[in-house]
Amino acid sequence: MRIRTAVPLVLAATTALTGSLLLATPASAAKHQGGVHLGKIQYDSPGKDTRSNTSLKAEWVEIHNNTKAKFQLKGYKLKDNTGYTYTFPAYSVGAGRTVKVHTGKARNSSGHLYWNRGSYVWNNTGDKARLIKPNGKLLDSCSWTKSSKGTKNCH
Repeated sequence: MRIRTAVPLVLAATTALTGSLLLATPASAAKHQGGVHLGKIQYDSPGKDTRSNTSLKAEWVEIHNNTKAKFQLKGYKLKDNTGYTYTFPAYSVGAGRTVKVHTGKARNSSGHLYWNRGSYVWNNTGDKARLIKPNGKLLDSCSWTKSSKGTKNCH
């Protein structure tokens, strides 16, 4: 008799525990964010931080336009925790497209804008990127702490 009553109790406890574990487990991939937002950030350029232009260009932030129309970025700003600020020139991001803002120096081209800095912007040990509207209001932000990969997927 004890065995028969114990089995339903064990089964009920196991089911309750499994259910609570399933609810507590986070989703493996975040839902893709809508609108214009920060995408992926390469805050630690691959290899040694030599301050060479090649290394500086390998540090970048993606701005993703997840809308059905092109989006004009003129006057928007990209800022870090220290206050370094990049102000976007007249540049349209196509619907469903991405533009990378590189820290280093080069000529702007389709899908690539350059901050033209001679030193790094994004801190490897932790920082926060902010995409700010021309009116000064925050559109999106993304922060990170030290990681071995040097990249952050913000959406």
